[in-house]
Amino acid sequence: MPCWYFEHEDLKNTPSIQDGMDYGTECQYRKAGARLIIDIGFQMNLNYNTVATGVVYFHRFYMLQSFKQFPKYVTACCCLYLAGKVEETPKRCRDILDTVRSLLPPHEIKIFGKDSKQEILTLEKVLLQTIKFDLEVEHPYSYLLEYVKSLKGDKLTLEKMVQMAWTFINDSLCTTLSLLWEQEIIAIAVIHLASKLNKFEIVDWKGRQPEQSRWWDMFVEDLSLNQIEEICRQILDSVFIDK
Repeated sequence: MPCWYFEHEDLKNTPSIQDGMDYGTECQYRKAGARLIIDIGFQMNLNYNTVATGVVYFHRFYMLQSFKQFPKYVTACCCLYLAGKVEETPKRCRDILDTVRSLLPPHEIKIFGKDSKQEILTLEKVLLQTIKFDLEVEHPYSYLLEYVKSLKGDKLTLEKMVQMAWTFINDSLCTTLSLLWEQEIIAIAVIHLASKLNKFEIVDWKGRQPEQSRWWDMFVEDLSLNQIEEICRQILDSVFIDK
């Protein structure tokens, strides 16, 4: 299977950038496409895994294709349509398009062309080839729930941390973190961020070994605090820029 993790330098040499798009504009396009997938998912009551899978397909697609060739919102709809089938929560292409029309202004809808449904179905073939039919995607949500179970502390505080960390995972979908870091590392980062914001210091955990100085050592080896804080900064930057 292909490797879908990249270096920061790769994100600044994508097909879109090679086509003349600047890095800042590409980041905005990625965020806009991801946000549309999230908004459609919310309107259609899709589960979080389906939405997250659609967003990951979207980010992966544009590591190999250009925004100048494939419009972001058409691709976003196609990614969610495919994710629905993969995650066994299928939605009709027509229903997705009806939802999009309620979310986007008319000039954006024109990009879909006269036969919007056929546009998405045709693009689906390109999407499948581009992501090399690698359809299974992991997300940080399950790791978050698993890791928090090992932490010792006030139950109500831990529940509050889970809720906050879950929200941070949702926020991370609009960033390129899924292209840079494994999902278990993102889960560790959002727990760390939530603990700091709740002023909860994690000092003990189940199964702790003498050589473990930090709680995440039992899940991921050689993960530094600097790496975790880099992920936290990217999530917070996304949150505050949106506001």
